[in-house]
Amino acid sequence: MKRTFTATVWQEGDWYIAQALELDVASQGLSEEEALANLREAIELSLESPMPVPEPKIRRIEIEIGAA
Repeated sequence: MKRTFTATVWQEGDWYIAQALELDVASQGLSEEEALANLREAIELSLESPMPVPEPKIRRIEIEIGAA
């Protein structure tokens, strides 16, 4: 499935910043083309299904503190 996003691109010093208007995703590059390519990759990564993460183990520990 293909989806289209709108990007704004501007220059800050030596860097070009590209931001997708529909998402909270931005990237940068040393050229406008590089910034857009990096934005494309960042959007793809942000829309990937999350990998399952194993449940952390919760343990209680008991510590004796300074009985002076």
